[in-house]
Amino acid sequence: MVMPPTERHRAEASESRLRLQTAVRLRWFGVIGQLVTVCFVYLVLGFALPFGICLAFIALSAWLNVFLRILYPVRTRLNTALATCLLTYDILQLSALLYLTGGIANPFTFLLVAPVTVSAATLPPRNTIALGLLGALATILLLFYRLPLPWHRTAEFDPPMLYNVGLLASVLSGMMFLALYAWRLAKESRQMADALAATEMVLAREQQLHALDGLAAAAAHELGTPLSTIAVVAKELNKSAGADSQFAEDLALLQTQAVRCREILRKLTRGPTEPDPLHARMSITQLIEEAAGPYRDISAELVVTASPERDTEGEALNEPVGERRPGVLHGLGNLVENAVDFARERVEIAARWSARHVIIEITDDGHGVPPDVMDALGDPYITTRPARPRGPTKDGEPTGLGLGFFIAKTLLERSGATVALENRPRPAHGAIVKINWPRPVFESKQQGSAPTRQGSAPTRVAGRGSAEEAGIDRGVH
Repeated sequence: MVMPPTERHRAEASESRLRLQTAVRLRWFGVIGQLVTVCFVYLVLGFALPFGICLAFIALSAWLNVFLRILYPVRTRLNTALATCLLTYDILQLSALLYLTGGIANPFTFLLVAPVTVSAATLPPRNTIALGLLGALATILLLFYRLPLPWHRTAEFDPPMLYNVGLLASVLSGMMFLALYAWRLAKESRQMADALAATEMVLAREQQLHALDGLAAAAAHELGTPLSTIAVVAKELNKSAGADSQFAEDLALLQTQAVRCREILRKLTRGPTEPDPLHARMSITQLIEEAAGPYRDISAELVVTASPERDTEGEALNEPVGERRPGVLHGLGNLVENAVDFARERVEIAARWSARHVIIEITDDGHGVPPDVMDALGDPYITTRPARPRGPTKDGEPTGLGLGFFIAKTLLERSGATVALENRPRPAHGAIVKINWPRPVFESKQQGSAPTRQGSAPTRVAGRGSAEEAGIDRGVH
């Protein structure tokens, strides 16, 4: 289930994405690396260092791992507080070892970046900022407070202050860059996973409705025989009673209702390849009117126009008529609702067609789309609206999760259309959404699924009701 932003943020604040097994394994790698490095420098190179105290700090990390494995199950997902404490310990433990072995001059100082990077990928930003500040403070202190770097007894290695400041700048800049990079990657991964889950929810709802079609067909099959019997018995009773009987009118009504029930059951058993002839196909004007109908007289005036392009001749002048597709209706309705929400006074929906194309343009007179999000709009969770709070908004401003345009664009592209977004040229204000179908694709008949773009598999798409019942927000500009 896709949670609202407030609930998702609350869940992220209470539970991190760092598993105990991952934290323990990373610390074991650190313990082994520290132990090998300290032993090599002291025993092989023969450099003087507080060997016993260093081993004590390394042993402390090893015992912490053992304690965590005994206290918690292997696959425990750490809460935010515990994960932050463990990463804080890693920074302090490594800082202590660096203090004992040369401070900022130790080439392993850059490892202080590791706990902050792990935090950026698994913890909320405020925890990462706190750990980053702690790591930066520890690095700065190591610049001034440190034991001499282990070196040959005959010489002392003491880099100049300017060089040490350069090392400090290197560590701090690397810490910031890697933390931002890891945070961005983790955020995009979570957004894509949530968006795919939301889309799968819509499709799953549609599959449930499709399963209900099967149940309706089964029920119609089971009820067919009793209704036929009722109709035959009513007919025989009507003949036996005669036209002057006091029950003649009731028997005639019974026959009429039995026939009506059989017609209803016949509609229920009609397969997807036998749609209702009255609603199976619709013109471009009917498509726009049905999609835009729920949003008339809400907050902006809706103006619909439809006409062929100037150079169109012959049969291409006729208004294109296409298959009734719930996915197209849902996607188009999404975009109309979007335009109405952001418009000041007026939304124009213009349909044009020629022998080659069918085009729908939705234009509003709102603020338009900021240039910094224009290229990214259409990806999941990209929105110019504020996050939706729980319950109704106080100021009436439209809010959204950033899934609406993503789902609308996906559904329309599955029908064979291309969707483009741009701002109106100055001095006008607002945005323009342009939906373009090749005319043969728009007028083609579906064979069990909507026409798909090249390279994508046919997929059954969901209508407006499915998306609303699944709790998916359609509002994103």
